[in-house]
Amino acid sequence: MAKKLFLLDALALIYRAYYALIRNPRITSKGRNTNAQFGFTNTLYDLINKEKPTHLAVCFDTHAPTERHTEFVEYKANRQEAPEDLLDSLDDIKKIIKGFNIPVVEVDGYEADDVIGTLAWQAADQGYEVYMVTPDKDYGQLLIHKNVFIYKPGYQGGDVEILDAQKVCDKWSIERVEQVVDILGLMGDAVDNIPGIPGVGEKTAAKLLKEYSTLENVIANADNIKGALGEKVRNGKESALLSKKLATIITDAPVQFHEEDYKIKEWNKVDLIEVFTELEFKTLGKRILGDEFNVFQSTTVAVQTEMFAATTEPKENGQKDLFGNDVPAKTPAKAAVAEPVESGFNADKNINNTPHEYILVDTDEKAKDLVQKLLKEKEICFDTETTNIDANDAELVGMSFSYKPFEAYYVPAPADQEKTKQLLEIFKPLFDSTETTWIGQNLKYDLLVLKWYGIELAGNIYDTMLAHYVIEPEGRRSMDLLSAQYLNYEPVHIEELIGKKGKAQGNMRDVEVEKIKDYAAEDADITLQLKYALQPGLKAKEVEKVFYEVENPLVKVLTDMEFEGVRIDEGFLKEYSRILESDASDAEQNVYAGAGVKFNLASPKQLGEVLFEKLKLDPKAKKTKTGQYATGEDVLLKLAQTNPIVDDILTFRELTKLKSTYVDALPLMINRKTGRVHTSYAQAVAVTGRLSSNNPNLQNIPIRTERGKEIRKAFIPRNSDHVLISADYSQIELRIVAAISGDPNMCEAFKQGIDIHTATAAKVYGVEPGEVTKEQRYKAKSVNFGIIYGQGAFGLADNLGISRTEAKEIIDNYKKEFIGITKYMDNTTNFAREHGYVQTLMGRKRWLRDINSSNFTVRGFAERNAINSPIQGTAADMIKLAMIKIHEAIKKEKLQSRMILQVHDELVFDVVKSELDIIQPLILENMKIALPLPNDVPVEAEVGVGDSWLAAH
Repeated sequence: MAKKLFLLDALALIYRAYYALIRNPRITSKGRNTNAQFGFTNTLYDLINKEKPTHLAVCFDTHAPTERHTEFVEYKANRQEAPEDLLDSLDDIKKIIKGFNIPVVEVDGYEADDVIGTLAWQAADQGYEVYMVTPDKDYGQLLIHKNVFIYKPGYQGGDVEILDAQKVCDKWSIERVEQVVDILGLMGDAVDNIPGIPGVGEKTAAKLLKEYSTLENVIANADNIKGALGEKVRNGKESALLSKKLATIITDAPVQFHEEDYKIKEWNKVDLIEVFTELEFKTLGKRILGDEFNVFQSTTVAVQTEMFAATTEPKENGQKDLFGNDVPAKTPAKAAVAEPVESGFNADKNINNTPHEYILVDTDEKAKDLVQKLLKEKEICFDTETTNIDANDAELVGMSFSYKPFEAYYVPAPADQEKTKQLLEIFKPLFDSTETTWIGQNLKYDLLVLKWYGIELAGNIYDTMLAHYVIEPEGRRSMDLLSAQYLNYEPVHIEELIGKKGKAQGNMRDVEVEKIKDYAAEDADITLQLKYALQPGLKAKEVEKVFYEVENPLVKVLTDMEFEGVRIDEGFLKEYSRILESDASDAEQNVYAGAGVKFNLASPKQLGEVLFEKLKLDPKAKKTKTGQYATGEDVLLKLAQTNPIVDDILTFRELTKLKSTYVDALPLMINRKTGRVHTSYAQAVAVTGRLSSNNPNLQNIPIRTERGKEIRKAFIPRNSDHVLISADYSQIELRIVAAISGDPNMCEAFKQGIDIHTATAAKVYGVEPGEVTKEQRYKAKSVNFGIIYGQGAFGLADNLGISRTEAKEIIDNYKKEFIGITKYMDNTTNFAREHGYVQTLMGRKRWLRDINSSNFTVRGFAERNAINSPIQGTAADMIKLAMIKIHEAIKKEKLQSRMILQVHDELVFDVVKSELDIIQPLILENMKIALPLPNDVPVEAEVGVGDSWLAAH
């Protein structure tokens, strides 16, 4: 087997990993960002697993200055500061590398590429195939050696790319890889602040080298180069020679390739378990280490029961936030994201080393005695064991109860469902008690299971998952993670009872009752303890209001909605699927006819080659990180304006996606018991507070295209005695912007009932509302929705297809006319910098740990979140409050109509026709009063009625 050495450019890969996840960062339950650690570990493991290197090393830069910095003090001076989370990751990453038993190589005075270049050539001389693992294009110069290659890991799901000398030459349009340093000397490198010759770009540099071969020869022939280019070369020769020297990788750094030092060795699994546990790499840890890995086995898991000490400082004299809510004393942004602190309990607790009393209740008499005991308690933790993770398709296997820590009761349910109903009758007085508060982790599931047996919990509820959600919106919150973090306790895993497939496919009825008892009773016990551990955090972070008034009450509302489901017109979908298939086939044939060749239209690689190499639709076509042409929707939409073939490609994509994702998938989701589709709503996912849904994902059902809208025809009333009502908030986010900013022009427009986009256009363009053109209104609408989400002149220009100058003028006029919006944006970001968070009208907080980052890219994301989170979050709170009020009103009026769907700012109801006159005003009124807005900005909603969701919308 050939000896293969892989040399990793550590920081380049770490930066790449960090930024790949910047829009959806991985945040641990302690609030740590682990983008870099996660991405780097994945890259390293995939490389080891797939490429099977015989030898491996990871090379780092050091803080010591290099000769390049000495010769040119501005070398790399324009680089922005590394994000704090990235810098914090370096120690973890070195621990991970150590755990894999891989050497870290770093030499003061030399950069990682010098170390890699030196080792690569030494090893290649010894007969190794050497792969330099890096996305850095400068390494191409090292491919002079025939045994040396560049290995570019796949980016965001892309393929690995391995470059040899010929591929590097093709990329640079040069003839020899030695010319990489020449082209860099001519054109410079903005990333490293290497100047090159001002005004000479990549294409010009390649053209000069084609004629003169080397940088030195270009300079020597400067007088023969005509016009302005010759003048640039003459004036820039010193800069060019310096730039070539700066770009040249050193291959004689003081480091030696010793074969044995770099040989792949057995991993230090204890070290890997420790660092993976600390970083909460549960799935990744199991993928790498298999059954040897248990996410909670490390003694590094802190015992954390005293909550959030960092935010319990006394308040300053009645200090208020932008909404008039009380705020804690001034706290640095980092400290504001408070973490639980360590206490003195022993580490690594589990059922085997923790005293407990878990009692089996397996007779009717014992059940009756338990009911009498529990009726005396104000707070009871409750959990169900079932046969399925889908609560709408599950049978009850048992119930567990706990009202004091370390003590719990398990009540098995008979396989005979009629006998299970009889057992539940014994517990009905307890379930009907309005004095009981029910505690649980993801209680909606348990409530839904009981509802299928005709049982509802009359008392209040307390969901520990939701408590953690409002405390730490970006954290993960499975019971395993929370019990490790707050209780230092490792629960029994479901896989230990029913195998690796878990609850999704295993059968709890096959497990002996004694084992289920311990597992189920432990769940109730641990969840009760979590309630006590989380409670101080609600108070310390001042999120009790949103927890008790919004999230907890919503659980029962969502339970009823999921139980009801919505009827689907299978006949319509079957016919529509046929139409979509036919239309997609027509679009596909049109593409082939226009291209003059058949190819795989679903392949971005082949599509890019046809569009940009064969048809040459865009000579400046951009490529992705993997070297393929970019063929995303944004690229195609621009091309479609002048190229009919692209319009057919977009049509094909839309039709095939609609068919596979929705039209063919929806009938497969119909519940066999009800004949309806029951989506599942997730409360604790979106950091803004918005609900998400799955099976089906209602949030993504298209509405902007005519073909997409048709899918809503498939959502129909349950029978001919019912109709659907769609109730939608009107421009709610813009109303919230007006209200919380207090901008007089925008507030007045809403009070007067004037179309907000027309009013905006009139102000921006300085005309009367009646003189606003359709185009002006369209541009004003784009500004209204864009500016509050951080859109600048570049984004607006790109969105509207106008010049950046015009876009800047529109934005400047907007800010001048709507000064309150500008003040809101400035005040909100300043508040976030000072306190580390922003919040909604209801007090829902969004913690912004990067708001004071010295890295402007990372800080920019935080600033945009600071501006839009209070807006999106307040809109989310408003519709949740409306759902709670409407749900209560329907019950109070004893109506048969039901709320069945929620999508963004819209609610859908399955309504008995005879109740239409009652329920329409009931819905509208409760939506309008759900959350009154400041500055008397009115809240408006619209109601439609129809025999399908589309007709009602």
